[in-house]
Amino acid sequence: MRVDLHNHTYRCNHATGMPEEYILRAIDKKIDIFGFSCHAPMNYDPKFRMGYEEFKDYCIDIQRLQAKFSNQIEILLALEMDFLPNHLDLLYEDLLKAPLDYLIGSIHFLDDWGFDNPEFIGEYKKRDMLECWREYLASLKQMITTGLFQIVGHMDLLKVFNHQPPKILENQIQEVLEAIKKQNMALEINASGLRKPVKEQYPSERIIAMAFEQKVPITFGSDAHSVEHIGFGYEQVIEIAKNIGYKEAVFFRKKRMFFYDF
Repeated sequence: MRVDLHNHTYRCNHATGMPEEYILRAIDKKIDIFGFSCHAPMNYDPKFRMGYEEFKDYCIDIQRLQAKFSNQIEILLALEMDFLPNHLDLLYEDLLKAPLDYLIGSIHFLDDWGFDNPEFIGEYKKRDMLECWREYLASLKQMITTGLFQIVGHMDLLKVFNHQPPKILENQIQEVLEAIKKQNMALEINASGLRKPVKEQYPSERIIAMAFEQKVPITFGSDAHSVEHIGFGYEQVIEIAKNIGYKEAVFFRKKRMFFYDF
């Protein structure tokens, strides 16, 4: 079975294409279960996410597609939520409790630095990357222990511009994976890194292997921001997971985890 759980819509203001185009592409790519997980509204960085007033229409859009294509593909409704340490107040509580299939928790900011945005790439020259990685991993662990999310999105995103995590932090990475397992969450294998300067999936093969040793469940996601992104690198990340030893992955319906063979 083929499942793709991380995909966006034009409502986030930095993706293109209509949701129905995404579904037609997913069907063409023989995807069995496709999840929309657009950037959730929050009281921060409104330029790169839907507005709170759009959330209802976002749900209606996806529910219409669920009905229209019910005989061809299963469509899941979700959100990707930014986590800012010590600022849960920036998240809308009613969205956390909304009847969605899953929530992807992700970190795109260190303090007010959007580190994966090319617009702010110059900031890397001003930062101690060892300390950045320590802060990033600590924030991930804090995010996981909230128990608010089902999936950890692109776990090592901080490497996007080729700043890999120092080996000295392997124990801290291990602690993050142990927290994922303890919270009964899943680790996303995200193919979008193959389209970025780092030219590899998130997370690295080493981290995926560490997750396998801990029996951490995995999901797969294109992180599509255009129709052409759907299925990009899918076979490659599947092969990586298989070579490491994974035979099963998971998806979520109404925040309940289901396993499937891939």
